[in-house]
Amino acid sequence: MAILERNDTGAVATLIMNTPERLNALSDEMLASLQTELEALRDDNSIRAVILSGEGKAFCAGHDLKQMTAGRQSDDGGKAYFQDLFARCARMMLSIQSLPQPVIAQVHGIATAAGCQLVATCDLAVAAEGTRFGVNGVNIGLFCSTPMVALSRNIPRKLAFEMLTTGEFISAEKAAEIGLINRAVPEMLLEHETMALAEQLAGKLGSAVKTGKEAFYRQLELPVEQAYEYTGEVMAQNMLHRDTEEGISAFIEKRSPNWHQ
Repeated sequence: MAILERNDTGAVATLIMNTPERLNALSDEMLASLQTELEALRDDNSIRAVILSGEGKAFCAGHDLKQMTAGRQSDDGGKAYFQDLFARCARMMLSIQSLPQPVIAQVHGIATAAGCQLVATCDLAVAAEGTRFGVNGVNIGLFCSTPMVALSRNIPRKLAFEMLTTGEFISAEKAAEIGLINRAVPEMLLEHETMALAEQLAGKLGSAVKTGKEAFYRQLELPVEQAYEYTGEVMAQNMLHRDTEEGISAFIEKRSPNWHQ
């Protein structure tokens, strides 16, 4: 059985991390599988939304500590391995945000360290009530520096710093309150609610969502004046799309749009 499974439902692809015995840890193999699948999805025009979930009792427990320990057994004490590991992990996380399709994390159980980073990296997140989130590396003497990048771009900095330095978990309800996830739902409704959101996104004009997702992340890093200049140009280009013209005409004429993309 594959460590990463893909199931397509209409225009929604669901990626399922499938190493429950390791709490779906981001092992070398899992990172490679995620990277491969994300690259395949990038060019798949039939898919308009992606769900990322985990099999078993947890979403993702972060990096594989046993594998990391084995990586120390080299002449340099593991430095080259660790540098490569975190570079590969960063590449995979960046691939999620550069993917044309919106990616929704479907979270349950626990999401810790790089698993919490994965949630923060996804464009949207829905979690089951009772899920716990943490960046707990400090508890074993390893500060979650790379998870910090995504976390601190999702939630207020003082809350992020508290999580990073105390190693304490927060609840799904708290995660929703501070903006780490979009909503917390009863566990029995998690799959249904996540799919409903994905299908809603998949029903929009794919080229517009692709344009908007790219612009969303780029403008966040710009000063306000430059952000307006950039997004004004993006909207001008968007208005020239044939399907955008059709969408506006359909709205005015009170009918469903006949989009080609």
